[in-house]
Amino acid sequence: MSYLFPVYSKWEVEPISAEGSRIVDKSGKNYLDFTSGIGVCNLGHRPANVQKAVESQLNSFWHVSNLFIQSKQDEAAKLLAEAAGLDLVFFSNSGAEANEAAIKLARKATGRNKIITFSNSFHGRTFAAMSATGQKKIQTGFGPLLQTFKHLSFNDLAGITEEMDEGTAAVMLEIVQGEGGIHIATKEFLNELQHLCQSNGALLIVDEIQTGMGRTGKPFAYQHFDLKPDIVTVAKGLGSGFPIGAVIGSKKLDEAFGPGSHGSTFGGNPISVAAATVTMQTIFEPGFLKEVMEKADYLKNSLKKLLSNPFVADVRQLGLMAGLELRKEAAPILAQLREKGLLLLPAGENVIRILPPLTATHEQIDEAMYIVNAVFNEVHEKV
Repeated sequence: MSYLFPVYSKWEVEPISAEGSRIVDKSGKNYLDFTSGIGVCNLGHRPANVQKAVESQLNSFWHVSNLFIQSKQDEAAKLLAEAAGLDLVFFSNSGAEANEAAIKLARKATGRNKIITFSNSFHGRTFAAMSATGQKKIQTGFGPLLQTFKHLSFNDLAGITEEMDEGTAAVMLEIVQGEGGIHIATKEFLNELQHLCQSNGALLIVDEIQTGMGRTGKPFAYQHFDLKPDIVTVAKGLGSGFPIGAVIGSKKLDEAFGPGSHGSTFGGNPISVAAATVTMQTIFEPGFLKEVMEKADYLKNSLKKLLSNPFVADVRQLGLMAGLELRKEAAPILAQLREKGLLLLPAGENVIRILPPLTATHEQIDEAMYIVNAVFNEVHEKV
C-alpha cells in the first residue's frame, strides 16, 4: 500500500543513483535518461559545479525569508534578466507559480481581465494556470474555471485577429507546446501576435517553463523569432533539479508589483538560488549554446530517418526538444523503450517526447536512436 495520492501513473523504475545522462534503479539496471526530469536536469544529473555551489550555501544558511537583503538573489536575477533582454525578476518555487504571478501581473498592470491562450497549451495545475491551459483533460472534474481566459487555435492568424481587442490584458503562449505534442509556433503567427499586442495595449507573456534555459539552443525559445515579450516565465531547467521558478518582466511593470502586491515564502530560497546561478552561468555561455545547436542538428538527422517507418507520422523539433508523432498509441512503445534501457516521455496519446540533457554526448544520442530503431523495427515486424 502507498500513502501517496495516485495522481501519477508511475513507471516500474525506482532510481537509487543518477549522474550525467544515466540513472541506475534498485535492481541495478542502467538507463539512458532522455527525459531530463521532464526538462529539469538540462545539465544532466548532479552536475559537479552545481553540487559544489549548493554544498557551499548549505554550510552558510538555508532560509532567512525575503524580508532580508539577499545579494545572491540580485546576482541571479541580473543573469536571468540580461539573458532575457528584460529588467526585473520575481522568484517563485515552480513554473505553475510563475505563471500565476504572470497572470496577476498582467491583469494588475493593464487593469484588464481577458487573457488569450491556445488549444493544447499547458501552463500548470493551479487554478488560474489550469484555466489558462487549453486541454480539457487537465480541467475535468474541478468545477467552473476562471471565465476570463479565451482559448484559440494555435498558429491561427484569423482567430487571434478576431479575438484581440482593447479589453485584452495579455496573450500567453508557449513557443513550443511541450505537453501538448511538440507543436511549434510559426514565425508569421508570432510576428502578428506581437503586432496585435502592441496595437491593442496588451502584454505578451511567453511561457518558457519547458523551453527555456538553453533547451532550444538559445537561452529562451522566443529568441529564435526576434520577439520582445513583456513577461517571460521560467522554471524547470533553471535550478538543475532544485525547486525554483521566475517571472521576468519589463521595467514598465514595476509599479504593478510593488510592496505587498505579491510574495512567496520560499521563492528565491538560498539553496535554489545557488543552484540556479551556476546553472545559468554554464548554460548562457555562447560556446555551450553553440554545442547544443550542433547536437540538435545531429539529433535531427537521426530523427529524419525514422520517417521511413510506416507508423511514424511526423517529426517536430526545436533544439534538443523533439517530438515523434506516431500513427498509434505511444504508451506501449515507451514501455518497450524502458525495457531496453531508454527513458523517453509522452506528449499526448500518440507523441513521443525527446528531451536529452544538453550535456548528452553524440555517442549517447547514437545509443538512444539505436534503441528507438530497434523497438520500432520490432513493432513493425509484429504488425
